[in-house]
Amino acid sequence: MVQHKTQAVAYVRVSSTDQNLDRQLEAIGDVDRVFQEKVSGGSRTDRSALTECIRYVRDGDVVRVASMDRLARSLGDLRDVVDEITNKGASVVFVKEQQTYSRDTDDAIGRLMLNLLGAFAEFERTLIRERQREGIRIARAAGKYKGRARKLTDEQVLEARRLVDTGVPKAAVARQFGVERTTLYRVLATDHDSEPGL
Repeated sequence: MVQHKTQAVAYVRVSSTDQNLDRQLEAIGDVDRVFQEKVSGGSRTDRSALTECIRYVRDGDVVRVASMDRLARSLGDLRDVVDEITNKGASVVFVKEQQTYSRDTDDAIGRLMLNLLGAFAEFERTLIRERQREGIRIARAAGKYKGRARKLTDEQVLEARRLVDTGVPKAAVARQFGVERTTLYRVLATDHDSEPGL
Protein backbone atom coordinates (compact mmCIF):
# COMPACT_ATOMS: atom_id res chain seq x y z
CA MET A 1 0.00 0.00 0.00
CA VAL A 2 1.44 3.38 -1.05
CA GLN A 3 1.59 5.79 1.85
CA HIS A 4 0.06 9.21 1.31
CA LYS A 5 2.59 12.07 1.33
CA THR A 6 1.24 14.63 3.75
CA GLN A 7 0.89 18.17 2.49
CA ALA A 8 0.67 21.67 3.89
CA VAL A 9 -2.03 23.75 2.20
CA ALA A 10 -3.08 27.35 2.70
CA TYR A 11 -6.55 28.85 2.79
CA VAL A 12 -6.61 32.61 2.20
CA ARG A 13 -9.59 34.93 1.78
CA VAL A 14 -10.33 38.61 1.38
CA SER A 15 -13.79 40.14 1.31
CA SER A 16 -13.62 42.05 -1.99
CA THR A 17 -11.84 41.89 -5.33
CA ASP A 18 -9.79 45.06 -4.73
CA GLN A 19 -8.17 43.63 -1.59
CA ASN A 20 -4.81 41.87 -1.71
CA LEU A 21 -3.97 38.34 -0.55
CA ASP A 22 -0.19 38.91 -0.35
CA ARG A 23 -0.03 39.73 3.37
CA GLN A 24 -1.83 36.51 4.29
CA LEU A 25 0.35 34.44 1.97
CA GLU A 26 3.49 35.96 3.47
CA ALA A 27 2.30 35.16 7.00
CA ILE A 28 1.46 31.57 6.06
CA GLY A 29 4.78 30.78 4.37
CA ASP A 30 5.61 28.00 1.92
CA VAL A 31 2.91 25.40 1.28
CA ASP A 32 2.21 22.72 -1.31
CA ARG A 33 -1.07 24.23 -2.48
CA VAL A 34 -3.07 27.42 -1.99
CA PHE A 35 -6.85 27.73 -1.92
CA GLN A 36 -7.86 31.36 -2.29
CA GLU A 37 -10.99 33.39 -2.80
CA LYS A 38 -12.18 36.97 -2.83
CA VAL A 39 -15.60 36.77 -1.26
CA SER A 40 -17.34 37.79 1.95
CA GLY A 41 -17.20 35.10 4.60
CA GLY A 42 -20.85 35.57 5.51
CA SER A 43 -22.17 32.51 3.70
CA ARG A 44 -20.55 29.10 3.34
CA THR A 45 -22.46 28.48 0.10
CA ASP A 46 -20.48 31.22 -1.68
CA ARG A 47 -17.08 29.96 -0.54
CA SER A 48 -16.19 27.36 -3.15
CA ALA A 49 -12.44 27.47 -2.41
CA LEU A 50 -13.10 26.57 1.24
CA THR A 51 -15.31 23.67 0.17
CA GLU A 52 -12.61 22.51 -2.26
CA CYS A 53 -9.93 22.82 0.43
CA ILE A 54 -11.88 20.68 2.92
CA ARG A 55 -12.60 18.12 0.20
CA TYR A 56 -8.91 18.04 -0.80
CA VAL A 57 -7.20 17.51 2.57
CA ARG A 58 -6.45 14.04 3.85
CA ASP A 59 -5.16 12.36 6.98
CA GLY A 60 -1.98 14.04 8.18
CA ASP A 61 -2.31 17.19 6.06
CA VAL A 62 -2.02 20.66 7.57
CA VAL A 63 -4.28 23.61 6.66
CA ARG A 64 -2.54 26.92 7.38
CA VAL A 65 -4.69 30.05 7.80
CA ALA A 66 -3.40 33.56 8.53
CA SER A 67 -6.03 34.21 11.22
CA MET A 68 -9.33 32.84 12.49
CA ASP A 69 -11.42 35.60 10.91
CA ARG A 70 -10.16 34.53 7.45
CA LEU A 71 -11.60 31.05 7.95
CA ALA A 72 -14.97 31.96 9.43
CA ARG A 73 -17.20 34.96 10.21
CA SER A 74 -18.88 33.58 13.32
CA LEU A 75 -17.94 31.38 16.24
CA GLY A 76 -20.37 28.64 15.20
CA ASP A 77 -19.01 28.62 11.66
CA LEU A 78 -15.43 28.51 12.97
CA ARG A 79 -16.17 25.46 15.12
CA ASP A 80 -17.93 23.70 12.22
CA VAL A 81 -15.09 24.30 9.74
CA VAL A 82 -12.39 23.23 12.20
CA ASP A 83 -14.39 20.09 13.02
CA GLU A 84 -14.81 19.23 9.33
CA ILE A 85 -11.07 19.50 8.75
CA THR A 86 -9.95 17.66 11.90
CA ASN A 87 -12.51 14.89 11.37
CA LYS A 88 -10.61 14.07 8.15
CA GLY A 89 -7.43 13.62 10.18
CA ALA A 90 -5.93 16.95 9.07
CA SER A 91 -4.94 19.77 11.39
CA VAL A 92 -5.60 23.51 11.26
CA VAL A 93 -2.90 26.06 12.09
CA PHE A 94 -3.90 29.68 12.80
CA VAL A 95 -0.73 31.75 12.32
CA LYS A 96 -1.80 34.98 14.05
CA GLU A 97 -3.26 33.23 17.09
CA GLN A 98 -0.41 30.66 17.17
CA GLN A 99 -2.95 27.87 17.63
CA THR A 100 -3.08 24.37 16.13
CA TYR A 101 -6.15 22.13 16.19
CA SER A 102 -6.27 18.45 15.30
CA ARG A 103 -7.92 15.23 16.42
CA ASP A 104 -4.98 14.66 18.77
CA THR A 105 -5.43 18.01 20.49
CA ASP A 106 -9.24 17.91 20.69
CA ASP A 107 -9.54 18.17 24.44
CA ALA A 108 -11.35 20.49 26.84
CA ILE A 109 -8.52 23.07 26.90
CA GLY A 110 -8.17 23.07 23.11
CA ARG A 111 -11.92 23.48 22.67
CA LEU A 112 -11.97 26.29 25.24
CA MET A 113 -9.16 28.17 23.46
CA LEU A 114 -10.93 27.81 20.10
CA ASN A 115 -14.16 29.18 21.57
CA LEU A 116 -12.43 32.05 23.37
CA LEU A 117 -10.28 33.19 20.45
CA GLY A 118 -13.14 32.74 17.99
CA ALA A 119 -15.43 34.80 20.21
CA PHE A 120 -12.83 37.58 20.44
CA ALA A 121 -12.42 37.61 16.64
CA GLU A 122 -16.20 37.83 16.17
CA PHE A 123 -16.43 40.62 18.80
CA GLU A 124 -13.63 42.56 17.08
CA ARG A 125 -15.43 42.39 13.70
CA THR A 126 -18.63 43.64 15.35
CA LEU A 127 -16.79 46.60 16.88
CA ILE A 128 -15.24 47.48 13.52
CA ARG A 129 -18.66 47.44 11.83
CA GLU A 130 -20.14 49.60 14.60
CA ARG A 131 -17.29 52.13 14.27
CA GLN A 132 -17.83 52.25 10.50
CA ARG A 133 -21.57 52.85 10.92
CA GLU A 134 -20.94 55.54 13.55
CA GLY A 135 -18.36 57.25 11.30
CA ILE A 136 -20.81 57.28 8.39
CA ARG A 137 -23.59 58.64 10.63
CA ILE A 138 -21.36 61.49 11.85
CA ALA A 139 -20.16 62.27 8.31
CA ARG A 140 -23.76 62.34 7.03
CA ALA A 141 -24.81 64.68 9.83
CA ALA A 142 -21.94 66.99 8.88
CA GLY A 143 -22.89 66.78 5.20
CA LYS A 144 -19.59 65.13 4.28
CA TYR A 145 -20.80 61.65 3.36
CA LYS A 146 -22.06 61.33 -0.18
CA GLY A 147 -21.95 57.55 -0.53
CA ARG A 148 -20.16 55.90 -3.40
CA ALA A 149 -19.28 58.15 -6.28
CA ARG A 150 -21.07 57.39 -9.51
CA LYS A 151 -18.62 55.88 -11.95
CA LEU A 152 -20.40 56.80 -15.20
CA THR A 153 -21.66 60.19 -16.31
CA ASP A 154 -25.18 60.58 -17.71
CA GLU A 155 -23.72 60.80 -21.22
CA GLN A 156 -21.73 57.61 -20.67
CA VAL A 157 -24.84 55.81 -19.41
CA LEU A 158 -26.74 56.84 -22.55
CA GLU A 159 -23.88 55.68 -24.76
CA ALA A 160 -23.57 52.41 -22.83
CA ARG A 161 -27.30 51.79 -23.25
CA ARG A 162 -27.08 52.53 -26.98
CA LEU A 163 -24.20 50.05 -27.37
CA VAL A 164 -26.03 47.36 -25.41
CA ASP A 165 -29.20 47.95 -27.46
CA THR A 166 -27.21 47.45 -30.68
CA GLY A 167 -26.00 44.07 -29.46
CA VAL A 168 -22.59 44.88 -27.97
CA PRO A 169 -22.00 42.50 -25.02
CA LYS A 170 -22.30 44.20 -21.65
CA ALA A 171 -18.88 42.87 -20.62
CA ALA A 172 -17.32 44.62 -23.62
CA VAL A 173 -19.18 47.85 -22.83
CA ALA A 174 -17.99 47.72 -19.22
CA ARG A 175 -14.40 47.28 -20.40
CA GLN A 176 -14.75 50.18 -22.82
CA PHE A 177 -15.81 52.53 -20.01
CA GLY A 178 -13.35 51.07 -17.50
CA VAL A 179 -15.92 49.92 -14.94
CA GLU A 180 -16.83 46.59 -13.41
CA ARG A 181 -19.64 44.65 -15.11
CA THR A 182 -21.68 44.77 -11.89
CA THR A 183 -21.40 48.57 -11.93
CA LEU A 184 -22.71 48.71 -15.49
CA TYR A 185 -25.58 46.30 -14.73
CA ARG A 186 -26.54 48.32 -11.65
CA VAL A 187 -26.48 51.64 -13.50
CA LEU A 188 -28.53 50.32 -16.40
CA ALA A 189 -31.07 48.72 -14.07
CA THR A 190 -31.32 51.83 -11.86
CA ASP A 191 -31.60 54.33 -14.67
CA HIS A 192 -33.96 52.31 -16.81
CA ASP A 193 -36.20 49.96 -14.82
CA SER A 194 -37.70 48.51 -17.99
CA GLU A 195 -34.28 47.46 -19.36
CA PRO A 196 -34.83 43.96 -20.83
CA GLY A 197 -32.73 40.99 -19.84
CA LEU A 198 -31.13 42.43 -16.70
